[in-house]
Amino acid sequence: MLFSHPADFTPVCTTEFIGFAKAAETFKSMNCELLGLSIDSLFSHLAWVRNIEEKFGQKITFPIIEDIKMEVASAYGMVHPGAADTQAVRATFFIDPKGILRAMVYYPMSNGRSINEFVRLLQAMQTSDKNSVATPEEWTPGCDVIVPPPKTSEAADKRASEGYNTVDWYYSTKKL
Repeated sequence: MLFSHPADFTPVCTTEFIGFAKAAETFKSMNCELLGLSIDSLFSHLAWVRNIEEKFGQKITFPIIEDIKMEVASAYGMVHPGAADTQAVRATFFIDPKGILRAMVYYPMSNGRSINEFVRLLQAMQTSDKNSVATPEEWTPGCDVIVPPPKTSEAADKRASEGYNTVDWYYSTKKL
């Protein structure tokens, strides 16, 4: 998971880094590495990480990319065209082991991200991949998953008799 933040030593970013750090082991257990990025220097990152540990008691265990030239931020669309300044937005990219961008989420500068939602989204994507299913709104582990809809008229006719919780031919769920 690659995530950008507007700047080191800013209040909202500090809360997000604390949140990511608290969830780092959860992400790691899900085979997900965290990687931060901002357009600040390595020295700023070092000072900020030390400050977070000293003032908030939270150790930051994931790396932070120094992107002073804005090469990575520009390549990933983390600086909006025509922006009044060069701060990267709160962008989060879920990149799978094959290097494929699976999800991207942008937050406004004024509002912090929901780390719990990122854990949930990663769980949902991994469940979908492993089981060839989709997940409904607000899905969490243990909830029913959505069975892919039939692709032929004959399969649609059979759907109700396949043992799923079928509301209609296109919408069926099941327990995993």
